[in-house]
Amino acid sequence: SMAEGVGAEPRLAELLAAGRRLWEEVETGDEPSSGALVVQDKVRQGLDALQRAAAMVAQLDLFSENEELEEIASADLKYLLLPALLGALTLKQVDLSRRLQHLESARAHFWRFLKLCKSYGLGSFHLPPASPPGEEDGKSPSPGGPAPAQPSLVAMASSRQAKIERYKQKKELENRLASMRTIVESEQADEDQKREFYILQIQKWINTSLEEIESIDQEMVILRSRGTAKQSSAPPHGTSRQARAPMKPFILTRDAAQAK
Repeated sequence: SMAEGVGAEPRLAELLAAGRRLWEEVETGDEPSSGALVVQDKVRQGLDALQRAAAMVAQLDLFSENEELEEIASADLKYLLLPALLGALTLKQVDLSRRLQHLESARAHFWRFLKLCKSYGLGSFHLPPASPPGEEDGKSPSPGGPAPAQPSLVAMASSRQAKIERYKQKKELENRLASMRTIVESEQADEDQKREFYILQIQKWINTSLEEIESIDQEMVILRSRGTAKQSSAPPHGTSRQARAPMKPFILTRDAAQAK
């Protein structure tokens, strides 16, 4: 593996394993609240380990968007999961005042993971938009373009069908992973089995990332509309004008963009 070649492997493997173990403990832990100090400590430690691992992977140039899947050593495949795990742990942070920021950051991690998988031809899925709906680039329909249509019943039915299909595949995947994990962890797996195991894990995280991006986008819409509701319900009298003032330039620029 390339990581072994430069002597970074033990350190890098330890960081990934630590981050992953902490994520699993947070995910399956029996703490009643994810806000519990012990849980948030694990979230912080996990993020720290995964960020350091991701920095090493970037430095080693382990992955590039113009190489083939076959070119990645089996032992290096597991590092593809780093951005997905970072996204998952980022969502476990509980500071509500920074929720929007956490959602944006988690979404960017999941998206980077999906984009990388796509470039290696892993999984057949549509890459979601790079930024959540309602961000600058998607704010107004293209000049002269049609207004966004309501989803048709056909589209809704097919997306429901796709969800059912995804759920079935997910269950199948989990069963295969569970049965292979024992072989891989007991060091009895050959190269091909290891490779298949890592690729199955990547497939599982592709599904998770697609689901998470979907729910992040929904939560962002709610948070944003709450934010604007808060701003428009400013108290009467002298305060309202000052409270509303900062909103002005934003609205003006948006109108300007629409008028273009």
